[in-house]
Amino acid sequence: MRERAARESRKAAARAPARAAKLSSADGCLEHRRVRPSMNRSQPLLCGVELGGTKCVCLIGTGPEHILAQTAIPTSADAGETLRQIADVLRRWQQMHGAFLALGLASFGPLDLRAGSRAFGQITSPAKPGWAGVDIVGRLGRVHGVPVGFNTDVIGAALAEGRWGGARDLADFAYMTVGTGVGVGLVVAGKPVFGCTHSELGHVRIARRPGDLWPGICRFHGDCVEGLASGPAIAARAGLLAEDIPDDNPIWELAAHAIGQLVHTMVLATAPQRILVGGGVVQARPQILRHVRRLLVESLNGYLDLEELTGGVDRYVVPPGLGARAGPLGALALAADAYAASQASRATVI
Repeated sequence: MRERAARESRKAAARAPARAAKLSSADGCLEHRRVRPSMNRSQPLLCGVELGGTKCVCLIGTGPEHILAQTAIPTSADAGETLRQIADVLRRWQQMHGAFLALGLASFGPLDLRAGSRAFGQITSPAKPGWAGVDIVGRLGRVHGVPVGFNTDVIGAALAEGRWGGARDLADFAYMTVGTGVGVGLVVAGKPVFGCTHSELGHVRIARRPGDLWPGICRFHGDCVEGLASGPAIAARAGLLAEDIPDDNPIWELAAHAIGQLVHTMVLATAPQRILVGGGVVQARPQILRHVRRLLVESLNGYLDLEELTGGVDRYVVPPGLGARAGPLGALALAADAYAASQASRATVI
């Protein structure tokens, strides 16, 4: 009898995570999850939040192969309500899965990342209506009493690619996203680039294609790369939803020109060993990368031998190794770095 009871107990324990997986979809959360009862919990349990212009993605786990839960929340113009929904998800997960040991926050910007600044942790620009001055770290990070990693969404994605994806073992690389906006996360000598602020390469102005006079849609710069090649820019220029634009429409070549010009700038500015290009536009139209590679070679015009330096443009400008997961996993990478830094600091003190 005792042996039978033990077997039943083991079966019930195996079923418990699956029952716990049935989270509420209240608050408008679009919830989906992968549950792995055999998860290696010798690794620290981490939580991440990627705040994007369209949606915010939350996830909890120890790494790409061990995600306990993931949910998406629409990014509304009411920043307080969006952050409240995120905070509710994090509290619910702590009750279900136990306390996480670090939190990563990867956000659209611009952000104040200056240590010691009174505005640290805040969005500093009205680029997203309703979000200027919002204290992301204060609202989400400090309440849990755990180490917090905070950076831009593209830096987070770059760090995820360096840790788990297509930039492993590289010290100098770049991650570019082309979606609702255009952004670049630059890693040089193993560290994200940061000076007086983080880089905003999506807002660089470029050499326009001859005869192309379209003014662009960026509310700050008009025809910067984001104003010409982001998803909203492409749709505005075509007068169609991006998914309805035929593959042979010349607008894709024009968008690729803008992206190629930005890649040209990065090659000559920081000479990354690899450039990973992701985001919704590229995921939906992967053929755009072929145009970008060709236009990059044309733009460099023989000044650099990419074949010798990088092994060829086809292996140099590539999709992210983590695919569409690069952004959300970027938040988890920030959490992992924050946890590691806290452990190193604790060891030093001891």
